[in-house]
Amino acid sequence: MQSKWMRLSGVLGMALSMPAMAAGIEVIADDAIGGFRFPESVACDAESGALYVSEFVSALKPAEKDGQGRIAKVGRDGAVIEAQFLPAPGDVLHKPKGVWVAGARLWVTDIDAVWVFDTQTRRGRKLALPGAEFANDVALAGETLYVTDNRLDTVFAITPADFLDAAVTPTIAQVATGRSIYPNGVYPAADGTLLLAGMAGDGEPRGIYALAADGDVTPVTEGLGRLDGLYEMADGSLLTTDWSSAALLAWNEDGGRQVLAADFQGPADFCALRTGDELLVVVPDLVKGELRLVRLR
Repeated sequence: MQSKWMRLSGVLGMALSMPAMAAGIEVIADDAIGGFRFPESVACDAESGALYVSEFVSALKPAEKDGQGRIAKVGRDGAVIEAQFLPAPGDVLHKPKGVWVAGARLWVTDIDAVWVFDTQTRRGRKLALPGAEFANDVALAGETLYVTDNRLDTVFAITPADFLDAAVTPTIAQVATGRSIYPNGVYPAADGTLLLAGMAGDGEPRGIYALAADGDVTPVTEGLGRLDGLYEMADGSLLTTDWSSAALLAWNEDGGRQVLAADFQGPADFCALRTGDELLVVVPDLVKGELRLVRLR
């Protein structure tokens, strides 16, 4: 897989000028919806079609604890259903980032902790992550919740993932620590591995990696840039957002690299929702304060 990857450096201009068919993915629509306040992550609810958007609200200061963060509930057309769906009164979010939703549970990271909420009652519980410096993305795989910390260069594993009940005492472990991945996006792959997207503070390009159950880490791609969100399509193609090229990218083993959408300022952690024969990819632009609704086929 690595040998067929085209490095970002030196080919970006050429790729941007090419039609969006290089990897067999057709972009059929790309719309921007404004009015959001520093949106960092979007989770797609496959059952209801609702989107949950984490927002910093007050300022683009991702490590500031000011109690102003929130989760908005949004329709798949980008229309806001409820500007502050979470947290409910009594709970406080600061700078919420990665969001994952499954069934009636929603998880969101917040600097040095991760929350779980009941989307029906809006009851929540906060779990501190010992030693965390910048809890970023979150993903559910089986009974375990995985949280990346790209400053600490580690992945936290929390079991059980559903720790909403105060009687539950989850175990917290660190995996894939100190591998120079600086993991940002995380996604459970179909083959049972955990995909990690790298974003290093030193500006050096990182790629996508596969973390196996035994802790072994295998590079899937060469260095691509400063990667954020991550998603695996049904055919094995990978989607990722890249701050270096300010774009939503696709990659697969046969077609290589493809720019699907460009001209972002802060392409952050996205989600994807299947609607008929189309895939709706919702990418928050953290800097512009908007959602990009990119429809693929």
